[in-house]
Amino acid sequence: MSANKWVRQIHRWVAIAFTVTVIVCFVALTGILPFWVFYVPLLPLLLLMLTGLYMFALPYVVRRRAVLES
Repeated sequence: MSANKWVRQIHRWVAIAFTVTVIVCFVALTGILPFWVFYVPLLPLLLLMLTGLYMFALPYVVRRRAVLES
């Protein structure tokens, strides 16, 4: 599997993990929990941002490389 496919696969699984953590946080609103519980979704969100930015920039980088090589 190429690196691009790995990044896409990681992005998909992290999106699922992020969705689950957000749902858990909303369910947890019914009880009294420590404040740090609501910071848990930030890690998957950071990973989603990084992989998303990579996938967003990838076509531009590939196009630029093709122009520079020819």
